[in-house]
Amino acid sequence: MSLTGHDGVQMAKWVYAFGRGSAEGKAEMKNLLGGKGANLAEMSNLGLPVPPGFTITTEVCTHFYKNGSSYPADLKPALEAAVVRIGELAGATLGDPKRPLLVSVRSGARASMPGMMDTVLNLGLNPATAEGLAALSNNPRFAYDSYRRFIHMYSNVVLGLEHHAFEEILETEKESKGVELDTELDAADLKRVAQLYKDEVKKQLGRPFPDDVHEQLWGAIGAVFGSWQSPRAKTYRRLHNIPEDWGTAVNVQAMVFGNRGDTSATGVAFTRDPSTGERVLYGEFLVNAQGEDVVAGIRTPQPISKVVRERQKGKKPSMEEAMPAAFAELNRIAERLESHYRDMQDVEFTVQDGKLFMLQTRSGKRTAEAALKIAVDMERDGLIDKKTAVGRVEPAALDQLLHPTLDPDAPKQAIASGLAASPGAATGEVAFTADEAEKLAADGHAIILVRTETSPEDIHGMHAAKGILTARGGMTSHAAVVARGMGRPCVSGAGMIKIDAAAGTMTAGNVVIKRGEVITIDGASGQVFKGKVPMRQPELTGDFATLMSWADSIRTLKIRTNADTPHDAQTARKFGAEGIGLCRTEHMFFDAQRIIAVRQMILADDKKEREAALAKLLPMQRGDFVEIFKVMAGLPITIRLLDPPLHEFLPQKEEEIAEVAKAAGTTTAKLRARAITLHETNPMLGHRGCRLGITYPEIYEMQARAILEAALEVEGSGGKPVELEIMIPLVGFKSELDTLKTRIDAVAEAIEAERGKVPKYLIGTMIELPRAALCAGEIAETAEFFSFGTNDLTQTTLGVSRDDAGTFLTEYLAKNLIARDPFVTIDRDGVGELIRMAAERGRKTRAKLKLGICGEHGGDPDSIRFCHEARLDYVSCSPFRVPIARLSAAQAALTIGHETD
Repeated sequence: MSLTGHDGVQMAKWVYAFGRGSAEGKAEMKNLLGGKGANLAEMSNLGLPVPPGFTITTEVCTHFYKNGSSYPADLKPALEAAVVRIGELAGATLGDPKRPLLVSVRSGARASMPGMMDTVLNLGLNPATAEGLAALSNNPRFAYDSYRRFIHMYSNVVLGLEHHAFEEILETEKESKGVELDTELDAADLKRVAQLYKDEVKKQLGRPFPDDVHEQLWGAIGAVFGSWQSPRAKTYRRLHNIPEDWGTAVNVQAMVFGNRGDTSATGVAFTRDPSTGERVLYGEFLVNAQGEDVVAGIRTPQPISKVVRERQKGKKPSMEEAMPAAFAELNRIAERLESHYRDMQDVEFTVQDGKLFMLQTRSGKRTAEAALKIAVDMERDGLIDKKTAVGRVEPAALDQLLHPTLDPDAPKQAIASGLAASPGAATGEVAFTADEAEKLAADGHAIILVRTETSPEDIHGMHAAKGILTARGGMTSHAAVVARGMGRPCVSGAGMIKIDAAAGTMTAGNVVIKRGEVITIDGASGQVFKGKVPMRQPELTGDFATLMSWADSIRTLKIRTNADTPHDAQTARKFGAEGIGLCRTEHMFFDAQRIIAVRQMILADDKKEREAALAKLLPMQRGDFVEIFKVMAGLPITIRLLDPPLHEFLPQKEEEIAEVAKAAGTTTAKLRARAITLHETNPMLGHRGCRLGITYPEIYEMQARAILEAALEVEGSGGKPVELEIMIPLVGFKSELDTLKTRIDAVAEAIEAERGKVPKYLIGTMIELPRAALCAGEIAETAEFFSFGTNDLTQTTLGVSRDDAGTFLTEYLAKNLIARDPFVTIDRDGVGELIRMAAERGRKTRAKLKLGICGEHGGDPDSIRFCHEARLDYVSCSPFRVPIARLSAAQAALTIGHETD
């Protein structure tokens, strides 16, 4: 931010003061002051007890990184003036041996990044000011406890020394005194520890610990700015999609001390229970301690509220019992902050000699269950309206409610990690083949299917398993996509796992897991654990239904599901799906009874043999559609005709070839020869999709007949008329679509001639090739709907195989070459531009052209936002992501709207 000086020259304002009932900033200035600084300013303006301080803006951080870790020239005088102001308000001076001012130096990005960046407390201490603090407070023990804490923290954060050397010194001192707790050391002990710490610094660095308080301050400020680029901060930003160029602010604030004795304390509190959403002041505190003690686990904190202590059967008094006056004020302030911010707050506080001080407030992190309850309760209480309530719940967090999750308090032995490919947790015995998994599951065993990678032929084993673990593959690999569709937990791309299926072992580091031994996978975090880990089962509360009904009243996008079986369809309807956006017919072919007929069709020498094999498949396929149509009860259903190349249906291993040849009534030589004929160098761009329908039209004709006859059967038995959409995959030329539409229409005419009627149907195409997007206007002359197959459209636009992308996309993300994984979130500038273009050109030709997406992006909140912006009619996603899509679509409508709405 800039200000205009007396001479009219623009001057940058780098420092904003707060404290004692007023502030130069406010809550709305989060981008400039960071979340912590903006909220400290807001609490000051509310007249709450906030120690005085100032915030160095995020713009300084940007300057710092753009200019070789240097500061703006006019920052120093502004900062020095701000330090003087703190001293005046606090009645102390930085570096004064008689009335020393001590400060904390903390980070504060605009998005909360708890624990990711650095903090320095008790800054301003040296031998002279420590003596002065001891005399001023009449509490030498407190003064030297603060001094040794400062040396330890500053040495780690600013000077880069490891904790363990200082921890060993403290432990040795406690052992020599025969005590267990830090609080049992006296002033002389702590003074000696402080000197030993300083000796350790000189020993390791070859120079003394800095006693100049101004050097200390600038060192701490530089360290906090520097921690913005620490590995843990980078990882957190990547996981939470926080832009690197946001930067962090730095907050310098007068210290208040929770370690001055039994009338002092420090703690953290939530205005509601962050796990359940219950309206109770929830948190922990420690008497005679500083902030880091609460999170470090050195001492066990005590509950804030009496009711929580009683539930936990705690023996030590709660803050409500030990410090009733401070608790009462904290409770009053908590209620005021929640009412002011209209959201559950997470606050940090210190009690110094019985007086309460507020050090931070922010919107509190919460579970999905708590988020739903808090949003619904606050709407009922009149604090927020329905639209605000819908915007308060993180869509992705709903996964917690739809799948079992690991008990966070249970002991665990992590042995590996990969990608969190499909949420939920599962425990089971390890099986290395799909057949093995299916057999064991049929015998009542809980199974985790462990594969190097999965293929469509593993579908029966995946369905039988409780969870899936693969060593290779990304978020949109076969394993991940199928697992999400089935609602199975999945960890994919766990590259550190070595699988030897022949030997029946998987090795993760030094741990060897044998066939039949138990592991647990967490599809929400991507972790793999040895043995069984206790679970928490999901519970859908009334709050879930209430919030979803509000979301449905707001959104304009329809939500469909990707479903290939009646069970998938039923699951999706339970979660609120309004139709099927993708029914993949090939998944029906992998059933053990059908695969023989499919292979006979592939091995056929001529059209007559092929049609004979297809005749066996027709009643099976028709039966599948009948069941799905019944479940969907008149809702729209988009059915994709056969898409994958035929070689995927043939066996690969020698022992399987002999078995299949026998079942298909042919020779192994013929089977091998056919496999060689069908082999392709790049099958993803090969003989698949509509190209199969062009060369083997009888396949698509059989499928069209099965679909149309199934619709007639359902309607004839009293079911609702089926809203049919027949989709031709991988169209690049209008001529392909014209040819196949003619074939399908001919089948429909034949059925009408045979039965006297035919169901209504639309014919459309999947836009998954750049050429199709570019020529959408022409293709829309024939196509009555477009469904954007964003998985393949991303592959063909980027020239990247999604199954191989994991080997380098991680590096691209780490080096900020791309902001998001394009297979998880739509690449707006590339793939997104093609979608916009195709939508615009298609609707110019056919005004009422129906548009949707059916790739994995259909369940990604950011991609759903894009679909709303692009004015698509619907998104389609796996059944267990339907609630996420419903909520995401509502939030997109709230934040974007449409000019014509």
